Parts: sequence; C-alpha cells; structure tokens
Amino acid sequence: MKQGTKKWMKAVGVCLFGIYLVLLIYMLFFAEGYGRGTERAVYSYNVRPFHEIWRYIRYRKLLGARSVFLNLAGNVIGFMPFGALLPVFARAARRAWRVTLLSFEISALIEFSQLIFRVGCFDVDDMILNTTGGLLGYLVFAAAYIVVFGRERLRDPEAR
Repeated sequence: MKQGTKKWMKAVGVCLFGIYLVLLIYMLFFAEGYGRGTERAVYSYNVRPFHEIWRYIRYRKLLGARSVFLNLAGNVIGFMPFGALLPVFARAARRAWRVTLLSFEISALIEFSQLIFRVGCFDVDDMILNTTGGLLGYLVFAAAYIVVFGRERLRDPEAR
C-alpha cells in the first residue's frame, strides 16, 4: 500500500475516533434521555458482576424490549467502535489483549467518573459489556485487516 494511502487511512481513523469519543462522552454524561437528568434524588450503583445483566434478562417483559436493548446491546455496541478504530492508528493496539485491556480501563474510568460526579450510575456490568464490545470491535478490525493485508501483517504490527 502506498505511503500516502496509509497516512490518509490513519488520519481518517483519528478523525472518526475523535468523533466517536465526543459522541460517547455526550451519551454517557449529558444525554438526558438515558437517565442523566437531575430528577433522580437517590444515586444508585451496582458492584455485583452480572447482577444487572441477569435482572434485565429476567424482567425483560416488564422492562420492555427497548430498555433491555439499550442497556445490554447498547453497552456492547457503544464500545465496538473503540475496539475497531483504535488499532487503525495505534499499532501497539493491534493485539486483542491490549484492546481488551484498554477497553476495560476506559470503561472503568467512565464508570468511576459517573460514580464520583453522580451522573448516570456506576455499574460493574457496564464495564463487562463495554469490554466485550471493545473486543468484538477489535475482532471486526482484525477480520478486515486479515482480508486486506493478510494474517502475517496482523501478527507483526511492526511490519511495513
């Protein structure tokens, strides 16, 4: 691939990642339609792994399909761009374990920020779902990369 094409792809990846981060921050901290309003008098949090996931599955008929989808699939889908775009411009992130770790770290940062600022609610299950989404996004990146460049180039990020 030409050097100019690589630079263009990296620039597009950085721009898309920046737009993604701005939208993510808005959705997590400012979008009132997702429980970010000031009408909530008592702050809630969940520190038991899989507690909220199972609650959403168990009471899916009572909660409604939209609520269940937004919470479970929304957290996974919301982090897929992170896992798919990060390796485009960060060669060090072309390993599944690194993207998974970074997804977990960013998710933990977001959740602890929500806990500290009492915006949204702290939920360990969100960290599990977000990390899963980051890994799935990486798998989408890896599959596309292998199709275009081959498996050997994915294994060796230093390859030119």
